[in-house]
Amino acid sequence: MIHIYYGDGKGKTTAAIGLAVRAAGSRMKVLFVQFLKTEFSGERHTLSHTENITLTFAPVDLKFTYDMDETEKQKAAQLFRKIFDDAVTRVLTQGFDMIVLDEVSTAVEAGMLSEHELYEFVSNVPKNIEVVMTGHNPPERILELADYVTEMKKIKHPYDKGVQARFGIEF
Repeated sequence: MIHIYYGDGKGKTTAAIGLAVRAAGSRMKVLFVQFLKTEFSGERHTLSHTENITLTFAPVDLKFTYDMDETEKQKAAQLFRKIFDDAVTRVLTQGFDMIVLDEVSTAVEAGMLSEHELYEFVSNVPKNIEVVMTGHNPPERILELADYVTEMKKIKHPYDKGVQARFGIEF
């Protein structure tokens, strides 16, 4: 089935990680793919040591999209397209039971991934593979494909008071 955790609230990646850990603990083979995050995102260390979870490549250094110039955005888009293409090939050929596409809808919204390619993958993925996606604003046609849709709505967040993201909490 297809799962989407989206919105402007905190907890999207956390929910996807929880589902991935549950699946891995049930002997399901999970491919965990992250977009717009670096190798140093706090969850990667634990996930890389969790049996039945395979992490894909993440860059060592990456700016937030709003801090990138056009050349940096183009380079990041090339990287994320390659990560996506490689992940699709792996999940379809290496016996994975679940794929987590963390921040995929944010990458689509930023123009770094093709909505069409994501739609084609999600609409044609074999029924025995769970697809879990996170991000801010998923395209409407992706939402329509989903079996589970959970919106995380921000009511209050320290960022609103100027508090920057904290290591171990927000990343």
